[in-house]
Parts: sequence; C-alpha cells; structure tokens
Amino acid sequence: MSENKGIPPQHDLNAKWDACLDLGVRRFVYASAAGAFAGLLFFRSPVTRWASVAFGAGVGIGSAYSDCSQKFDGSSQTSPGVAKD
Repeated sequence: MSENKGIPPQHDLNAKWDACLDLGVRRFVYASAAGAFAGLLFFRSPVTRWASVAFGAGVGIGSAYSDCSQKFDGSSQTSPGVAKD
C-alpha cells in the first residue's frame, strides 16, 4: 500500500473515492431495502413491488451521487437556495 503522509485530507483522492464508494453501496442497499419493504406493505402486484425497489435504488444512488459530487467539488454549501452567513 502507498502511504499518503504528505497529502492533506482534502486533496487525498483515494480517501474520497473510498468514502464515496462506501456511501454509494450503503445508500443503494438501504434504499432498495426500504423500497422492498414499502412495496410489500403497500402493493399487491409483483410489478409494482419491483418498481418500488427500483425507485428506492434510484433514490439511494442519486443521493450518494449528489453527496459525492459535493465532496469532490469541495463546496461546503448544502443546497443552492441556502445562503451562507
């Protein structure tokens, strides 16, 4: 393994990629599980149950993508409509 002793944490791309991969997989799995649970709870048809799982997976991937792109851009603003004081 390579050592990153001289690289500040905000410029360490390996750590950012590791964190984003971990975040993406975790949010994909949790959102898919939430979609599966909601599908079992609310829908009878297998097609709509699978659609709720797919929707949950899309929400998880989308939220992970937005957080990771914010992490790589280095911006500290949480949303475009929020003004910093």
